[in-house]
Amino acid sequence: MKLPVIKHLTQFIEENDEDYLVETIETLEALTEVPSLKDEELDVIGELISNMYGAIEVQKMIKDGTPKKEALNSFMTRVLGSIDT
Repeated sequence: MKLPVIKHLTQFIEENDEDYLVETIETLEALTEVPSLKDEELDVIGELISNMYGAIEVQKMIKDGTPKKEALNSFMTRVLGSIDT
């Protein structure tokens, strides 16, 4: 996951609608079922999906009253913490 990408997607949600990301995630998940995709392509799709889910999670925190910067930092701290364990 990349914080700049999540930050950009969070801004996109604020300016548009979360439904765009949800539908994009569904489309990308459907693409992962294409048998001819290479591992590298699946990795890229997986990274995109992860960043989109991250942005949705950050947006939920912001809706709950967490300041944007704090929500982004808190989310990334959680992600990095789960990787370390």
